[in-house]
Amino acid sequence: MDAVYRRHETVVSEPAWAVGLMWVGLPLAGAGAGWLLQALAGWLAELPWVPFDGIVEWIASVADNEPLATIVSLAAGAVVGLVLAVIGAMETLVVRITDSEVTLRRGDTKQKINRARVRTVFIDRKQLVLLGVEADELAREGFDLGADRLRDGFIAHGYPWSAAGDPYRDEFRRWVPDDPELPGSAGALLKARSKALEDGNKTDIAELRAELAKLGVVVREEAKRQYWRRTHPTSG
Repeated sequence: MDAVYRRHETVVSEPAWAVGLMWVGLPLAGAGAGWLLQALAGWLAELPWVPFDGIVEWIASVADNEPLATIVSLAAGAVVGLVLAVIGAMETLVVRITDSEVTLRRGDTKQKINRARVRTVFIDRKQLVLLGVEADELAREGFDLGADRLRDGFIAHGYPWSAAGDPYRDEFRRWVPDDPELPGSAGALLKARSKALEDGNKTDIAELRAELAKLGVVVREEAKRQYWRRTHPTSG
């Protein structure tokens, strides 16, 4: 993960070599896979267990039409690789840190958090977490690379970094249906979120987390098991 330090900001993102590898390497790998599929199509079409057998049979039927077959297979594979690179770019987290705010950007989604709202920052496994003054969760974003530059960036701009991780970790309890300690409709939301976790529905998982936050409930998960705690509302 690269960190670009300027006088008033730090931008932490994927290193240039990783970005280049994604945009160049994936299309090249896709082209190679397309060529290999075209070369093996005749043999694969004879195997009874090959998935997408209709596509494989069609590729085998045009394999002798050279050089068109090779050109098409290389181009199709490269396009698939390029699509994967676009998806990868949309999933990449970019963190911009200044003395006054933090900006988290992933694809077209951007979240700005004012410094005054941040009580602590830490890494929870492979997720960057910012907690607010009421121990509420302002942001929880997954990232793929090391945490050192994230830590250095936040510390350089005066944010309270928790090297020990979540200071409220011991307050979490495992969610079970019909837990009487849950406020309002939190039980129903956690039940719906449990199904979203099973289905891998990232949109519902994030939206239900936000709905729980409105009820003063912070949630995290481990291996699709949910754990929750209450926020700490301040008086006045």
